[in-house]
Amino acid sequence: MRFLSLPIVCVCLPLIIIQASPTESTSFLFNGFHAKNISLSGIAEVDGRLVRLTNTSSRLFGRAFYPYPIRIKDASTNAVSSFSSIFVFCITPLLAPTLGGHGMAFVMSPSLDSTGIFPSQYLGMLNASDNGNSSNHVFAVEFDTVQDLEFEDINDNHVGINLNSMFSTNSTAAGYWSPSQNASQNASKTPINLKSGDVIQAWIDYDGHRQQLNVSIATIDQTRPQIPLLSVKLNLSEVLKENTYVGFSGSTGVIAGTHRVLSWSFNSNGVAKSLDLSKLPSVVRKVPTVATIQFKVLVSIAVVVSFLILTSLVGLLLYKRSQREIVESWELEFGLHRYSYKDLVLATRKFHEKELLGVGGFGRVYRGVLPKSGFEIAVKRLSRESDQGEREFIAEMASTGRLRHRNLVQLLGWSRRKGELLLVYDYMQNGSLDKLLFGKPSTVLRWEQRRKVVKGIAAGMLYLHEGWEQQILHRDIKASNVLLDADMNAKLGDFGLARLYEHGQNPHTTRVVGTLGYLAPEFARTGKATTATDVYSFGALLLEVVTGRRPIEHRGGNAEDFLLVEGVWELYTNGRLLEAVDKKLDGLFNVEEVEKVLILGLLCSHPDPLARPAMRQVVQILSNEAPLPPLPPYHVNLSSQRPHTDDKEFRSYSSSSAKSWSTLDASTHLSAR
Repeated sequence: MRFLSLPIVCVCLPLIIIQASPTESTSFLFNGFHAKNISLSGIAEVDGRLVRLTNTSSRLFGRAFYPYPIRIKDASTNAVSSFSSIFVFCITPLLAPTLGGHGMAFVMSPSLDSTGIFPSQYLGMLNASDNGNSSNHVFAVEFDTVQDLEFEDINDNHVGINLNSMFSTNSTAAGYWSPSQNASQNASKTPINLKSGDVIQAWIDYDGHRQQLNVSIATIDQTRPQIPLLSVKLNLSEVLKENTYVGFSGSTGVIAGTHRVLSWSFNSNGVAKSLDLSKLPSVVRKVPTVATIQFKVLVSIAVVVSFLILTSLVGLLLYKRSQREIVESWELEFGLHRYSYKDLVLATRKFHEKELLGVGGFGRVYRGVLPKSGFEIAVKRLSRESDQGEREFIAEMASTGRLRHRNLVQLLGWSRRKGELLLVYDYMQNGSLDKLLFGKPSTVLRWEQRRKVVKGIAAGMLYLHEGWEQQILHRDIKASNVLLDADMNAKLGDFGLARLYEHGQNPHTTRVVGTLGYLAPEFARTGKATTATDVYSFGALLLEVVTGRRPIEHRGGNAEDFLLVEGVWELYTNGRLLEAVDKKLDGLFNVEEVEKVLILGLLCSHPDPLARPAMRQVVQILSNEAPLPPLPPYHVNLSSQRPHTDDKEFRSYSSSSAKSWSTLDASTHLSAR
């Protein structure tokens, strides 16, 4: 009976487990998963014989861990044992291979408890409050598909080593090294797109004696690379506890993606057993055998015959498609997802007026729901009547197509049919800032929310000016271009007027464009946009957010227009600065914070561009990392800075001096455009 029972066990269990005594190693091999063999939390589930950490839902996480603690460290010597893990995983994005969301990780943690864990950029491992704490005792190897500048990610497709933090101690672009055939040449690196949907095998080996960690990845049609992708000296004795849990975590952000683990081998004190790739779950490609190759040959013959029969039909379809959707020269350069025009028509209910979110200078913006995924989007439909439409469309594609920052509205893709141009963005549930400031009287933004808005937009502008490979001048920073998501996070949008320059390059003269009240005086005179002109616009925005008043209020008739910056300056010089604060706040604000933001707004809106701070200094001031500098004399009359242009977009205005704040009707808030 002993010998008869052995094959029955092998057939029934898709895994091999060796659970030794606490002084020995723990080893297991999963060539497929069952719910009873794995501890799941979040939205993770066993789907067939594979573990699916996440699905197409946004801003959620999933975790799958071996259900028993594993002894990984000798308490008497504090030495970490030599452990090894091999696993096969697959990351499939919801929208396109260029848009990740958000990534996954191999994790070693002292607890299975997932209470308080954050999704999105935290990958289902940590949260904002415990990020970086040595008490976490978390070691992870991340496979990150979104570049988070908050954590200083190197790109949106990398492998990193994390110790108690989302900041990687070491990271590198995903790929594998291949030894050169020529001994005199160095090895070459083959890139791997983690979010391509391809099946990838990973090897993680830690030598406890040498304190050496090696990490390798490769597509499953490749053998294990001879040269590790990451190889670092690493002392894990202070990171890992004596007993730890091992497993995987993954998360989605605004954009969702499916993260799957197909098979897994682990050894807590030795080399993990190799995986049998022929036993991978049927959802993935299997390693070809002789029989499958013969079958594929027969299928190939049938395909060739079918191809010859259908060639003319396919050619006709391709011709019609090429006529319907013209491939642009810059499409491959930006790598953006191209949406079907039909899908966008369905998503917006044929661009129904009830889905209209707003109307801008170059078109209309609609809310939409993608028919297949149910994903909410915003569709910017550029005006056919606009002579600048196509030029602004290309400018926005160029400037935002590859930008990734939490305080910039993310461009998801585009579409074009005949002469109609469309841009697809992440949908912002709370709309634009100007509607919240000047919309329904019952809607009041608390001071904490306003402070969060200005800090967020400052961070986004710093990224545009200094954080990207080129310098981007937005040129149209204003309240209506600040959008807020479901969590009231502020994001800067509408890059239709943006311009790109190399860092250090002098900007050239352009046609003066923008919105009165946000335009720097020198830009109106010279037509040269600089980072200082963007800072001026941001200063106007700061004053607008704190006061609840527009940069220019047109009084009508012969009455002089009210200039917000002059009005606030007058109150500042008379020692009555707090009178400028929005009455809707009803006194519920931090006085020191409000005064600092108002003075910073005056500093950013100073008529002398040399007196304005750079955005890096602005961010430091708002984060209490730098003091507020003295405010230089405000001797220039802004009303004299009349634009020297005949452009219809501008209207002349005059105001020899600002009227007393108390004599102005603060309830009148008209658009400056």
